[in-house]
Amino acid sequence: MVGLMHHMRWFKDFFDSRKVPVVPLRLHNTLGNALQEFTPPRYGPVKMYNCGPTVYDVQHIGNLSMFVFADTLRRTLEYNGLNVQQVINITDFGHLTSDTDEGEDKMSKGLRREGLELTLENMHALAERYTALFLDDLRKLNIPVDTIEFPRASDYIPAQIAMVKTLEEKEYAYRGKGGVYFDTTRFSRYGELGNIDISKQKEGARIATRAEKKNSADFLLWKSDKKLGWESPWGKGFPGWHIECSAMIRSILGEKIDIHTGGPEHIAVHHNNEIAQSEAVTGKRPFARFWLHRAWIQLENAKIAKSEGSVIYLSDIVSRGLDPLVYRYWLLTAHYRTPANFTWEALEAAQNALQHLVRALKTQKTDTHGAPPVAYTKRFHERINDDLDTPGALAVMWEMVKDTTLKVEDVLAGLYDMDRVLGLGLKNADKTFASSMLAEEITLTELPENVRKLVAEREGARAIKNWQKADDLRAQIEAAGYSIKDTDTSPQIFKK
Repeated sequence: MVGLMHHMRWFKDFFDSRKVPVVPLRLHNTLGNALQEFTPPRYGPVKMYNCGPTVYDVQHIGNLSMFVFADTLRRTLEYNGLNVQQVINITDFGHLTSDTDEGEDKMSKGLRREGLELTLENMHALAERYTALFLDDLRKLNIPVDTIEFPRASDYIPAQIAMVKTLEEKEYAYRGKGGVYFDTTRFSRYGELGNIDISKQKEGARIATRAEKKNSADFLLWKSDKKLGWESPWGKGFPGWHIECSAMIRSILGEKIDIHTGGPEHIAVHHNNEIAQSEAVTGKRPFARFWLHRAWIQLENAKIAKSEGSVIYLSDIVSRGLDPLVYRYWLLTAHYRTPANFTWEALEAAQNALQHLVRALKTQKTDTHGAPPVAYTKRFHERINDDLDTPGALAVMWEMVKDTTLKVEDVLAGLYDMDRVLGLGLKNADKTFASSMLAEEITLTELPENVRKLVAEREGARAIKNWQKADDLRAQIEAAGYSIKDTDTSPQIFKK
């Protein structure tokens, strides 16, 4: 009898977990360019693959925005009661500076930059060093890396070779002087993602046609290299960048997945190549049910570009005295499909907003357990389920915070519930945020006289632009147990 009851409970829990959310979850699917309702898979978790970094250098804030978006998407799926298996690949070889078959290998570029010999061993060491920095940045942005799989492309060479062999056997591939190519004319649906018309991609429009290519849109599955790489049926060389993702997805998640994400630059080439080679191998479609693409982050109205020196790293944000989660909050203030323009002024405004919130949390802590206000959580759910409308969700959150008719404990419960999606670490604010974010603001008259004099002296140094002296005085103020934040009018002082 006990065993029967156990099984009945298991079936109830299983079917309850498969219920379609009361608030439908709608996502903008690039495949078809439409807002579509996301229905959970019949069995097992939601399988999600996020195009990851090529780890030849530190990832800038534009790169990192892609993973905050992916984390918000995962949290939204979980908020709707779904389990998620998430994979972010690590490209540790074979990605050319162009997403087509042109340019220099990025990992080789990284080795040369650091004066290292071009070997597979050095490439692996370089990749692991920058992977560690990447994962550390994700942790600072409150992305739970322990729940995500991070496969290295170099660990899946046999799987990539096997896929290329299958494509060759099915006559989707042909050999050329540069390696093995995928014949895009053999795949009738090539270009369906983003509605790309390859008939208009004449020579020079997409890439210069190599002599051994049948068509300009054809792409490398295996790149020959007599000096470096792995042995294969086609000689020494490297798998093409596009086949890496397909092989890792098939090995870890299976032949069909639910969600695939990336940047808009991936649509025309990389993601269409993934679809073509994956569906050609398996004969099953769709390879991915939903394709979501996060818009680029601009820097002062210009593209973030390392080559042009216009780039900001998370470490730059921290060095300005800003908490890394301020950047996450700022990203949430714009919809993921809208290009956001990064400025230091905008980030400081985000800091002020988030600072106000976390300090309010510190003062309003209560031992009484509340219940999330139903009216607000329902509206929040509606906004976040409308294609991840994070600006709308934040607006609902702030409206709840300012509602004086609510009990403090209910507001706190509501904030903690909403933060399951926002990922700002509000429930453990004391551990999540830097002490400066939690510090209590005090007036100049409340300061000890010696600190008040230091503040006045620093203002004088700033007035004559003696930045070195101003920095020295800041250090003295902080050593006395206070932090200082400069504004357009007067400094704000906080007790640590």
